[in-house]
Amino acid sequence: MASYIALLRKQPGSDYGVDFPDFPGCITVGRTLEKARRTASEVLAFHVDGMREDGEAMPPPSFWDTIMANPWNHDAIAFLVELPETLQSA
Repeated sequence: MASYIALLRKQPGSDYGVDFPDFPGCITVGRTLEKARRTASEVLAFHVDGMREDGEAMPPPSFWDTIMANPWNHDAIAFLVELPETLQSA
């Protein structure tokens, strides 16, 4: 099962934000930590489904060290989001 790194970010007075370094533009927010985590899975599946429909190639999952080497990511919390098997074999 393919898993991609998601980055959780939170600024004072804001909702939780989640982005995927391997998928520029694939982002979501949630008022609560649980909502942000849950919608991260949904938005990744939606984004990848759109890429497949458009004939775009899937990027391989990046390594944590590579993602965290970017100074913009130093304050983010990394977690894994599994890509549904139906989208992995498409």
